[in-house]
Amino acid sequence: MEQSPYPPGTVRSLLDTSQVTPKTREVIKARLAEEPALEPSFFNAESFAILQAVTDRLISQSHGIDLAGALDRRLTTGTGDGWRYNTMPPDPIAHQAGLTGVEESAQILFGHSFVALSESEQDRVLTAIQQGKAPGKTWEPMPSVRYFEELLVELTETYYSHPLAQEEIGYVGMADAKGWQAIGLNQLEPWEPQSGKTIQLSLTESPTRMPTQSILQETNHLQRYGTKDIVDAVVIGTGAGGAPLLARLAQAGLSVVALEAGEHWHPAEDFATDERSQSKLFWTDERLSAGEDPIAFGNNNSGIGVGGSTLHYTAYVPRPHPDDFHLYRDFGVGVDWAIGYDDLKPYYEEVEGFLGVSGASPYEWEPDRKPYPLPALPLNGAAQLMQRGCEALGIRTSPAANAALSAPYFQSGVGWRAACTNRGFCQAGCTTGAKASMDVTFIPLAMQHGAEVRSQCFVTRFERDTDDRITAVIYVQAGEEKRQPCRTVFLCAGAIETPRLLLLNNIANSSGQVGRNFMAHPGVQVWGQFSEEVRPYKGIPGGLISEDTHRPQDANFAGGYLLQSIGVMPVTYASQVARGTGWWGDRLHSHLLNYNHTAGINILGDCLPYEHNYLELSNERDDRGLPKPRIHFTNGENERRMTAHAESLMRQIWETAGGENLWTFQRNAHTIGTCRMGTDPTQAVVDSDGKSFDVPNLYIMDNSIFPSALSVNPALTLMALSLRTADRFLQHN
Repeated sequence: MEQSPYPPGTVRSLLDTSQVTPKTREVIKARLAEEPALEPSFFNAESFAILQAVTDRLISQSHGIDLAGALDRRLTTGTGDGWRYNTMPPDPIAHQAGLTGVEESAQILFGHSFVALSESEQDRVLTAIQQGKAPGKTWEPMPSVRYFEELLVELTETYYSHPLAQEEIGYVGMADAKGWQAIGLNQLEPWEPQSGKTIQLSLTESPTRMPTQSILQETNHLQRYGTKDIVDAVVIGTGAGGAPLLARLAQAGLSVVALEAGEHWHPAEDFATDERSQSKLFWTDERLSAGEDPIAFGNNNSGIGVGGSTLHYTAYVPRPHPDDFHLYRDFGVGVDWAIGYDDLKPYYEEVEGFLGVSGASPYEWEPDRKPYPLPALPLNGAAQLMQRGCEALGIRTSPAANAALSAPYFQSGVGWRAACTNRGFCQAGCTTGAKASMDVTFIPLAMQHGAEVRSQCFVTRFERDTDDRITAVIYVQAGEEKRQPCRTVFLCAGAIETPRLLLLNNIANSSGQVGRNFMAHPGVQVWGQFSEEVRPYKGIPGGLISEDTHRPQDANFAGGYLLQSIGVMPVTYASQVARGTGWWGDRLHSHLLNYNHTAGINILGDCLPYEHNYLELSNERDDRGLPKPRIHFTNGENERRMTAHAESLMRQIWETAGGENLWTFQRNAHTIGTCRMGTDPTQAVVDSDGKSFDVPNLYIMDNSIFPSALSVNPALTLMALSLRTADRFLQHN
C-alpha cells in the first residue's frame, strides 16, 4: 500500500482552531470518538466476519476504521441513500444474500470459507463477483455485479468520510470558517498541508453569523393560519419552483401556506462542512431505478428541506438560448415549448437581479444582454486548467454565471447578504447565505409578506368537490394527519414526487401523460490529474463555462450541450471513482492520494423525451405505507452520440492542459419531465401557465412541466417560470 505524502495529524490539529466552525468541530470530533462495536447488531457473527474480510480487501487502510461496523449500524437503523437499482432487493436482504454468495463462491472455487483464504484467493473471489462470473445459486436472482458495486461504493464513502482518511489525502476543506483566499493553481494558505511539511496554525476570532441567517431564525416558526382557515393558496414544496411564486402571491396580499416535507434549517448553526452529516439535505426516501441507464437519486438530484434542492445545487445559472425552446422545429425531434425565450426574458432579468447573480459582462454567447448584477467569481484551479486547455484548442470560455455573491449584496425585502468566501461546499449546503438558495432569498421575502411555511409536512392526498376542485390538502406532520382548506393548490414537489402524488390520488391525468416523458440531462464527466496543486475543494465548483458546443458544427445529434469546469468534495469524488472505475484495494487508495491534483470537466446537454422513460408506482411500499416510485430511464441514440462527442472533446481539453490518468464518469443530471406543459390537453398535463387541464384550481410548477430538457441547468428557468405562473394566476384571479 502506497504511503501518504502528507504529514499525519493535520485535521486533528485544525479542529481546535477558529478555522473550523463549531458545528463542523462537533461532527468531526464525534466521528473520531466512534468506537468499534463489541458485536454486530444486524449481522450474525459468521456473516460479520465475512464482511470484515471483504472490507479489508476492498479498502486499503492502516487506521483501523471500523467500516464493517458502520455498515452494520446503518442496516440496524434502516437508513438509506434515496435509491436502489430495480434489479436489487432491499438493502437488508441484499447484504444478507450478498455475504452468503461470497461464502458460497469461495467454497465452490477453493473449498474453504472466504475468511480462511489467502489474500490472493480472496481477491480472485471478489474479482469474479465484480465481473458477474462468480459461481453459486445466490447470484441467480441477484446480480453480483450490482451487489459488488453498491458494497464498494458504501465502504469507500464511509472510509473517506473519516478524518484520518481525509488527512491521508491532504484534505482540509473542513477548515473553512473564514473561507479561502488562495484558490487558484498552486495557491495554498500557509496552513494547508503539503507533501512532507508541517502546517502552521494561527488562532483568530471566529466568524460572526450572517444577517440573512438572523432573519430566518427570527421568522421561520411563525404560524399565521389555522388548519380550519380557508387560505387562498397552498404551495406544496419550497424549492426553485415553489418559493418564487410563494413570495409573489404573498406580496399580492394573498393568504398562502407552504408545506415542506423537510426541515427548516438554520444553516450557520445546523450545517457542518462534512459531506456525511449533510446527507440530511438529500431526499432519502427510497426510489427504484430501472432501465438500461438507471438514474442515481439522493445526493445526485433530489433535495429536501425548506429551500428544496437549491439547498445543495451548485448555483450554476446560465440562461437557455432562444432556440432551446423549439427543438422540434429545428431538428424534427423532441417537443417544442408552449412559450418562448421572450416570454421568460423579463423574468430571467428579475431573478438574476433579485438573487445577485455573479457573471461575466459582456457574456460571450449573449453579448447584448443586460449585465449581470455582480462581477464574476474568481476562478479556482479546475477552471484555470480548463481555460488553459480550451484556449490552446481555440475554444472560447467565460467565467460562469453563478447565483453566489462575488460582493456583499442588498436583496430587496430581505437585507444584506455577505459575499461568497470560496468554501466550495455548495453541493452540501451554504453556511453563509452567499449562495442564493431559496431559504435565504424568496422564502424570507415570502414570510415577511405574510406567507406561512410549515416544515416536516408530507402531503398524501387531496379533498375535492363535485366539480373536481381541490378543497383541502391532507398532510402528515409529526405522525398526525392534518387538513388545510384552500382555494388553489400549487404543486411544486419536483419531477418525481409531483407525478407520484398525482398518481396516488388518480387526478389530473386524463391525458395519460402524468409520469411520462422523464428526462435527465446528459452529464458525462472527464477527470484528470495534474502536476499542479488544484485543491478541488476550494472556490465555486462550476467556475468556467463554454457554450461553443451549443450547436456543434460537426454534431451527429440534435441539440447541444455546454462545457463546465468542476471542483469536487472528497467523498463525492471517491464515491464516483469507485462506482465509475470499479477500482478497489491498493489501486483505489493510490489514485485518491492524488485528490489534491484532481480536476474535472462535465457537460450539461439536451435530453429528448421518450416513451420508454417514465415513472410508475411500484408494488413495494415505503415506511408511510405508500407505493415507492419506479423510474425507468435509458439514454436514446441522440444522448449516446452527444455523450461520445463531448467525451472526446473533453479528453482533448484535458490532454492539452497537461492532464494524466484520465477517466470518464458516465452520468445523467437533474429530474425533468413527467407532467408536460403544452397546448393539447390530450398530450399534456398543464397549459402554458402551469394550470391543470383537468383540475380547475391546480397548478404545477417544477421541473416536471418542462416539455424538453433545455441545454442548460434548470434552476434559473424554473424560478423565472414560477414568477410568470404567479403573475398569470394573479392576472386571471
